[in-house]
Amino acid sequence: MRVRLPSLSRRQIISGAVALVLVVGLVGWASAPKPKSFRTTDQMITVKTGPDDGSEVTLDTTLYLPKSAGAGDPVPAVLLAHGFGGTKQSVRSDAERFADQGYAVLTWTAQGFGRSTGEIHLDSPDWEVKDAQRLIDWLAARPEIRKDGNDPKVAAVGGSYGGALSLLLAAQDARVDAIVPMITWNDLVNVFLPGGVFKKQWAGEFFGSSENPANPQCGRFAEDICKAYLDIATTGRSTPATEALLRKSSPSQVLDRIKAPTLLIQGQVDTLFPLSEGDANARGIAANGTPVRVAWYTGGHDGGSGPQSEVDRLRQLSDQWLGHYLKGDGATPPTSFTYSRVSGLNAQGRGLVTAASSVDAYPGLNNVGAAVTLQGPDQRIASPPDGNPAGISSLPIAGLSGLLGAAGAGGITQEIPGQHADFVSTPVGAALDVAGAPKVRLRVASPTGEATLFVKLYDVPAKGEPSVPDGLIAPIHLTGLPKNIGDAVPVTVTLPAVVHRFEAGSRVRVTVATADTGYWSPTEPVVYTVALDGSVDLPAIAGTPLANPDIVWRYVLAGLLAAIALGLAVVLVLARRRARRIDRSVDAELVDTPLVVRGLRKEYKDFVAVARVDFTVRRGQVVGLLGPNGAGKTTSLRVLMGLTRPTAGEILVFGHRLLPGAPVLSRVGALVEGPGFLPHLTGAQNLELYWKATGRPAEDAHFEEAYEIAGLGSAVNRRVRTYSHGMRQRLAIAQAMLGLPELLVLDEPTDGLDPPQIAEMRKVLRRYATGGRAVLVSSHLLAEVEQTCTDVVVMHRGEVVAAGPVDEIVGESPSVQLDVSDVDAAEKVLQELTGVRSVAWSGGRGLVVDIDGAPRAEVVAALVKAGVGIDRIAPRRRLEDAFLSLVGGDTKASGERP
Repeated sequence: MRVRLPSLSRRQIISGAVALVLVVGLVGWASAPKPKSFRTTDQMITVKTGPDDGSEVTLDTTLYLPKSAGAGDPVPAVLLAHGFGGTKQSVRSDAERFADQGYAVLTWTAQGFGRSTGEIHLDSPDWEVKDAQRLIDWLAARPEIRKDGNDPKVAAVGGSYGGALSLLLAAQDARVDAIVPMITWNDLVNVFLPGGVFKKQWAGEFFGSSENPANPQCGRFAEDICKAYLDIATTGRSTPATEALLRKSSPSQVLDRIKAPTLLIQGQVDTLFPLSEGDANARGIAANGTPVRVAWYTGGHDGGSGPQSEVDRLRQLSDQWLGHYLKGDGATPPTSFTYSRVSGLNAQGRGLVTAASSVDAYPGLNNVGAAVTLQGPDQRIASPPDGNPAGISSLPIAGLSGLLGAAGAGGITQEIPGQHADFVSTPVGAALDVAGAPKVRLRVASPTGEATLFVKLYDVPAKGEPSVPDGLIAPIHLTGLPKNIGDAVPVTVTLPAVVHRFEAGSRVRVTVATADTGYWSPTEPVVYTVALDGSVDLPAIAGTPLANPDIVWRYVLAGLLAAIALGLAVVLVLARRRARRIDRSVDAELVDTPLVVRGLRKEYKDFVAVARVDFTVRRGQVVGLLGPNGAGKTTSLRVLMGLTRPTAGEILVFGHRLLPGAPVLSRVGALVEGPGFLPHLTGAQNLELYWKATGRPAEDAHFEEAYEIAGLGSAVNRRVRTYSHGMRQRLAIAQAMLGLPELLVLDEPTDGLDPPQIAEMRKVLRRYATGGRAVLVSSHLLAEVEQTCTDVVVMHRGEVVAAGPVDEIVGESPSVQLDVSDVDAAEKVLQELTGVRSVAWSGGRGLVVDIDGAPRAEVVAALVKAGVGIDRIAPRRRLEDAFLSLVGGDTKASGERP
């Protein structure tokens, strides 16, 4: 039957038109490009620099100046510094945002990078910091910049390399009125030699990012910096001179001089500059009474910028801070502490969802929490020569870390057998929210009197793989150790600060390893003995949840939603009227029949995809839906699964007419659009998440049975990113089978599988159709359908041309296989013979000929008369022959002769 839409009254048409105009207008206004409120000027500025101002460097700069700024309306300025290896272009988007808010923004490429001259001194007060001071001088001479006397109103903002510059600049130049340093360091000695162990991979990433053909070994690094790196990288140890050089570029030495109000933003997913670096900066600056606010977020050098909600939150904090301390707008910002925790996955598979919280004052890293008892005997572990092989806790490589995302750093851990000791808790009874630096006490014995170890905190969930939160570990170098563990004195190890939730049922594990890819290890092999002394202390914070930042788009969205709601109200009225006309009756005679399709038709604007389809699927059957490309198979399945509406006809599932959201659909499982899974979750976790999304009771899921039928085995506990295409297909089949539906609908389930996998899928489908269940499967592999299915439905040009048991369809195929000397000549002769219905090329010199009505002897005689040699003639009684016979000359499904 053809579905007719209800007629609309004049009032309904007017209401719908008004809603449409509002929606289109709001969307157009929101998406229309806005004219820039600022102008930009590029300039190469030469400044005097160096310890005695005896050197000059030329800096590549861009000034972003609001169009309204001038001598009569001066504006405050922001010095915006880029990260290591970047240029002024790296911060362009942030510069434009600040300029839109009415600030003059000066960006520049630091010396030693890009088009700027000079060398890299790692934010030395004598070089890069002095460069920034000269840029403040340059701003102070411009009439568009607001001043207090001769003192320009200026803030310093930057991340990583630029963040340390803002701290060092504020300590060296009292003209700086506010700073916003982000994901940066406190002490470069602690950064690159944490616990006395050289962080070789991150150091190499820094050093390897500078290229200079004139000096391939040092690049554009200053000679003293180059020598310090080469010395440490060679020996794995620092010297007093090297440490003094690194500390010269460390804010730790000058925090007591910083008087500019400071907003410190530090990343929680950062193996380069962990939270402890930001904590040291916060405590050092606040000790002198300078206003300090601290914010943590779910990103960093390993985690990137985090979800958009995190970006919005940090922008709001920065805007509020600069608005008050630089512009003089608004009330004094609070010094409350904010942080975030990953709370789940975006329902659309677009990254992580975070939840932000706040406490009144920054508590530091050593918060009161829970002491979790760990168990495990004294253990002997081997330190391999030169740290090879080594375990993996993270991949601290800029760029690769960003590809892994915020969850990636904790999902790539690997331990080497015999090289680590594990101490594990019993399952926790309730969820534990950790926020701070955990601590553990260890006892260590070494035959050499010293040991280099890597201590890690693991989350071991009840289901899924263990992970190190954010990939953060504590390297330690111990000296003065006894040879016997009984003589060892407990050592307290402070682990990196994390924000992490241990779910109920998870175990807490502390692992002590002897080598890690990110760090230097001793060259000589040795065996240590490690013992645990008690428990691990897990700190916590009781924060108040925060709403997302109040940004203007909320109001735009509210207006848009109101307009949409108005339109939906009109649609709802129409839908209710239409719903009253829908036939919801049940055909009592078909309540035990899985599927009946009657007169199905689907039209699009310019063509008919399905003209008329009728077939039935009964219990115990595996029905194959066949047809050449364009026959309408997939369209029919999409209609069947409610993914598109039919133009006419009806579909009955166990006697119920197929309607969107009908309860009878819970008796149907399907794979129509192809498998889509979250790659960082295991197969089991993906299926559990899918089942929760259906809203059906947990007890209705049959996970173990689905795993067994699909033949997944232990692979369900591996992350999906490790699956082959065939394993993903099996997982998709298992997902469709979870509720053990009475009708299973599959579109090309063997797509991409190799022959052994196809054979296994054949067994899967046969097993499933036992016990009164039924399967409908669409496939272009005719031989597989013949071996797998009990029945077939053949479609051609949108219609069913044959349906029935496979044996009957095959038996009706009057085809022969001919191997001839000249395929083209033979094809021409055969097509002219009376009674020959079709001729199809089968590869090489072969032809499949439907000789229904023509004696085989006449076919041979005609070919011989035409001079065509016949090497072989044999009967063909296969599904492929029947298929070719039914679809005539349309051979797209089986391959055409080139």
